[in-house]
Amino acid sequence: HNPQETSTMMKTVCLAALAGSAAAFAPAQTGRVSTAVSETKADLEVLAKKLNPVVGFYDPLNLAEAEFWGTSNEATIGFLRHSEIKHGRIAMFAFVGYIVHANGIKFPWAMQMDGTPFPDANGNPPALWDTVSDDAKWQIFGLIAFLEFWSELSTPNHKHYMAGGKPGDFPDFISGPEGIPHPVPFNLYDPFKLSKNMSEEKKESRLRAELNNGRAAMLGIFGFLSEQSAEGSVPLLKGVVPHYDGEVMAPFVTNYLGSAWGIN
Repeated sequence: HNPQETSTMMKTVCLAALAGSAAAFAPAQTGRVSTAVSETKADLEVLAKKLNPVVGFYDPLNLAEAEFWGTSNEATIGFLRHSEIKHGRIAMFAFVGYIVHANGIKFPWAMQMDGTPFPDANGNPPALWDTVSDDAKWQIFGLIAFLEFWSELSTPNHKHYMAGGKPGDFPDFISGPEGIPHPVPFNLYDPFKLSKNMSEEKKESRLRAELNNGRAAMLGIFGFLSEQSAEGSVPLLKGVVPHYDGEVMAPFVTNYLGSAWGIN
């Protein structure tokens, strides 16, 4: 394992999350879709037909009728919708990042201040992640934690997705006493205001495309990882992706929690 190409992988994903989410996240002030996002099971059924007329509405666990944590059905649907959108976006970043690193694409400059270049793990993206130092991983997780915290904010200008807000809507970065204590020139969604004059129909169409692409990406990235971990589990990828001996679901090579009980 080469200690730094993993850093490339996850840094690319994080940078993509900051720049690429310009077409994914929706802030309250710039506006993404003005129409009411699905709040009831009936709304989900209509949306499902628009997303995939062949499959339509498919909910074998009846989650669309649930009421999580004692909340209302509408709040639960808001949670489920937001979760799907968010996981779809993360999967899209991961899928693209996987392909980039599987093809050995990396920045030409040094990765670290000491001049260490971006490493190459012979086209094995999970192995790249294993080579990243724990300090670097904590920086990545710190950024993710901040974005997660910020996305959960509920303000007069941004309603929470379980309280009438739009699922997938990411609040603008606010500077000053009520927000971030330093200037933030760009928002996560549409930092260059390119969608300011986009029609509502176009915004809705792009949101549906994002949902379908996110679903495909979730299947795609797990297809890669499944075949790498259990050869033959995805016949179409047999011989296409290299075998990986590590634990794809473990963020660190060292099992810090298990080591306290002698578990490696």
